[in-house]
Amino acid sequence: MATPTPMMRQYLEIKSQYPDSILFFRLGDFYEMFLDDAVTAAKVLDITLTSRNKGSVDEIPLCGIPYHSAPPYIAKLVEQGHKVAVCEQVEDPKEVKGIVRREVVRIVTPGMVMENDLLTPDENNYLLVVSRSNAGFGVAILDISTGEFRVTQGQNVADVRREISSVNPREILVNELDKEWLIGELDGFIQNRSLNTLPEWVYEYEDAQRRLIRFFKADSLDSFGCQNQPDAVCAAGAALYYIEETQKSTVEHIRTLRTYHVSDYMVLDDATRRNLELTATLVDGKRQGSLLGALDKTVTAMGGRKLRHWINHPLLDCQTIAERHSLVAELVQAPLLREDLRENLDGVYDLERLTARISMASANAKDLVALNLSLERLPELLNQLDRLTSSLGQRLHHDIDPLQDVAELIGRSIADNPPFVIREGGLIRDGYLEELDELRLISREGKGWIARLEKTEREQTGITTLKVRYNRVFGYFIEVPRTQVAKIPESYERKQTLANSERYFTPQLKEYEDKILGAEDKLTTLEYEVFQTIRAQVSLHAARIQATAEALASLDVLVSFAMIAHERNYVLPVMDDGTLLHIEEGRHPVIECMNLSERFIANDVHLDTVSDQLLIITGPNMAGKSTFMRQVALITLMAQIGSLIPAKSGHIGVVDRIFTRVGASDNLARGQSTFMVEMSETAHILNHATPRSLIILDEIGRGTSTFDGVSIAWAVAEYLHDYDHVAAKTLFATHYHELTELSTTRDRIENFNIAVREWNDQIVFLRKIVPGGTSHSYGIQVGRLAGLPDEVINRAKEVLSNLEQGEFSCEGQPRLAKLQKGTSSCSDRQAQMSLFTATDDPLRQRLLTTDLDTITPIEALNLVDELKKLL
Repeated sequence: MATPTPMMRQYLEIKSQYPDSILFFRLGDFYEMFLDDAVTAAKVLDITLTSRNKGSVDEIPLCGIPYHSAPPYIAKLVEQGHKVAVCEQVEDPKEVKGIVRREVVRIVTPGMVMENDLLTPDENNYLLVVSRSNAGFGVAILDISTGEFRVTQGQNVADVRREISSVNPREILVNELDKEWLIGELDGFIQNRSLNTLPEWVYEYEDAQRRLIRFFKADSLDSFGCQNQPDAVCAAGAALYYIEETQKSTVEHIRTLRTYHVSDYMVLDDATRRNLELTATLVDGKRQGSLLGALDKTVTAMGGRKLRHWINHPLLDCQTIAERHSLVAELVQAPLLREDLRENLDGVYDLERLTARISMASANAKDLVALNLSLERLPELLNQLDRLTSSLGQRLHHDIDPLQDVAELIGRSIADNPPFVIREGGLIRDGYLEELDELRLISREGKGWIARLEKTEREQTGITTLKVRYNRVFGYFIEVPRTQVAKIPESYERKQTLANSERYFTPQLKEYEDKILGAEDKLTTLEYEVFQTIRAQVSLHAARIQATAEALASLDVLVSFAMIAHERNYVLPVMDDGTLLHIEEGRHPVIECMNLSERFIANDVHLDTVSDQLLIITGPNMAGKSTFMRQVALITLMAQIGSLIPAKSGHIGVVDRIFTRVGASDNLARGQSTFMVEMSETAHILNHATPRSLIILDEIGRGTSTFDGVSIAWAVAEYLHDYDHVAAKTLFATHYHELTELSTTRDRIENFNIAVREWNDQIVFLRKIVPGGTSHSYGIQVGRLAGLPDEVINRAKEVLSNLEQGEFSCEGQPRLAKLQKGTSSCSDRQAQMSLFTATDDPLRQRLLTTDLDTITPIEALNLVDELKKLL
């Protein structure tokens, strides 16, 4: 490249500081991108790629977008995995000679997002930071769009996987030295997530500690509870470093660091979250069809995010669970109050994200209006909450600050319908500031004078098409059609010639132009300054607004729970710290809502560690085994997040972990077969389950030979029963009917099956769980329901009949194949029935044509007599 221009030299210098980001370089009303950034951006954004010095050796690729429409373009780049460095003009071009000073004001990454185009209202946008040492792992979780910042310390990489699974971060940060190791360990947990690194020194404990103390203006870390968790401190310090590097501004809405422990909540691994479809379906990853979709009747974005958090973090503390249950039950019994609360909550905007934008000085006047409209709802909400008697209801009432001073400030200062752009005026209410009112009067009078001037000039010149106009380049001017130029007076001075008209000005018009535009410039500048002052004043109350937002979000979820409980006939469960799990007439919370035309068949379950610890459940595919087991797990989880449950009654001892081993698929990336994946998940369960856990096992040992599979399934069941340190409540579905014999040797193992009725060689699934085992899988009937050809069904029946009758070949092997042409029969060496249908055997024919489902007792006796005669 030849010697660059001053502007290009400035661009290259700034770009060198952000080599891994696409630089949005502000030039007037556009963001321009140059060189490789332009090529990449043009392709991703589908915008025109052009160039400077086109055709020369100094050709510079470039593209650009209007600055006011940048958010969706930034969103698209970030979604494609790019960082975007936003470089603004930090000086007024009118007041500077030469090149305007420019600086990068923020870097947008997947986890550092404030733009609404990149945010989902009812989902958090988390950044997760991992710190690793010989002692364990630290995990920091941050949502800059809401101000949430929390940290924990784990002992092993499984804890890291669990945290990633629970919060679903958009971006993960790791020490650059740990990247390759963590990629190997977290395989499958970092897919579709941005993974970035930070230098090793950022994770040094002393630096991280000082950074945290300085940021929170604290004397020590004691008040945050992480002083004895060095890995957690390192992760939190790295998160703060990343904020400072990317945001380039104050982030005062991040007001505290909350330390939590993995043991504070029910443990749910990634497999369990997916198999239970807590927040997304297995098939298409959609919200509809998940537990979240079934339980979400929240009306605020904050409530939607809170519900998602509660589902991913079920409680273990009985008292806290009971407080939620009590408030929900109270709201179920108060329908008018419930509807009034919901109606008022529906008018509350996203206070958490509004507060974040206000604190970071990126909020516009409409954001302040939205805040004020939300605050206007609080007095009536507080009056309604005053009618609640439950302890949690009273605490929420206490935690909601009416914020009347903030509402009064915004209400008397900000216009009712201000523009989105905050530098073009129209922000401040009349009467708020006398100087603004005076400037507005001058502007309005001046515009009235312009209208009167146009009328006077038309009358004096006789040019009826004369107009007084304005544009930003030439200011005010008199425009006359060229056909009327002969009529203009000598006092007109030509300003511009166009194809069909001439433009003029007069000394009088110029004088008023200076007066009007001067007033309008002052007005716009002053309004912007006043707005900034008001926004800064509101930001001083960020902590109060955030505390109120937290309470409103919880209230929204609890009102949602009460609505659903009322509409779907949910009941209040009995909760305690015991190990009993008893549900009477339980229903699947999702499936019962999906097909309202068909009555859902309710089922009971009784599990404990004394008599009914492990239930062996047999029955055909499609009969409802998986639905039943998942419903037990979901009802348990619902109870522990504070929801009422879909059942006639329930007594649930708090469960510390839910494990699911349901289905499997090859993990080709790690070289693991379906069976290996299944065994790995089973090993994880056996190594981590406790007597307070709930285990769902759906088919163990299917990916290997029958004998191996039965052996492994048998041994797993025995292990769960025999070892006291495990002894977890378990639902074990299987097609290995041999496992039903376990109940004869193990006193806490019971057999159940899915009731099925046979009719005319067809099966009807009754969906009812009944005591006892079954020896029939009904696989052939299910195959018919699935649409297998009749030829396959008929042949399968022949083979099954042969196996059940124990028919063997001359060599002692089961005869499963038809005799091939030219193969001699061994009937002369060993008398046995052929595998083929013996059409010439009257006894066989008579039996096959008898319908045993419809035969009467007398007919049966006659049949026996007839068959005897055929022998």
